[in-house]
Amino acid sequence: MIYGYVRVSTKEQNEERQMIAMNDFGVDKIFMDKQSGKDFERMQYQKLLKKLKPDDILAVKSIDRLGRNYEEILEQWRIITKERKAAIVVLDMPLLDTRKNKDLTGTLIADIVLQLLSYVAQTEREFICQRQREGIAAAKARGVKFGREAMERPAEFEGIRALWEKGEISARASAKQLGIAHKTFLRWVNQTNFG
Repeated sequence: MIYGYVRVSTKEQNEERQMIAMNDFGVDKIFMDKQSGKDFERMQYQKLLKKLKPDDILAVKSIDRLGRNYEEILEQWRIITKERKAAIVVLDMPLLDTRKNKDLTGTLIADIVLQLLSYVAQTEREFICQRQREGIAAAKARGVKFGREAMERPAEFEGIRALWEKGEISARASAKQLGIAHKTFLRWVNQTNFG
């Protein structure tokens, strides 16, 4: 059986390029995740891993589609090829095709290329995170606000808070009367008391 694994980091990203490559390769069944490659706790990937049997083939478009964590890529590669005894084909890198070159030299070259590409994938993820942090910091410096705007406290808040402080009404009942969440009411009370 030939399985394909497709991954994009967000729901907005397009997986079409990977899907075309899977169809061109003749994949029987495709598993797809729309999730970050920082780890392998991905639902479709885990389902795929359970399906793999000896002599099955797993195709991925490129090594970073499998994941972006250096050590975990190497560990998953080992699980797939040694424990599950399935083959892996990285379509963009013909040297990473465990169906071929099973001699010592071929295995050595594939291992070196795998380690190099896994390192590059993780380094790229670290650069993406660093650029994101820098972008957020620059936006904050320009005065851009992140997150939801703070809710306005209704005019009735002070009166209901006073009843709550006297023990005449519970926090949950107070929140319900104000039409807000229980935690929001308690946060507002704390901000009033300490702010």
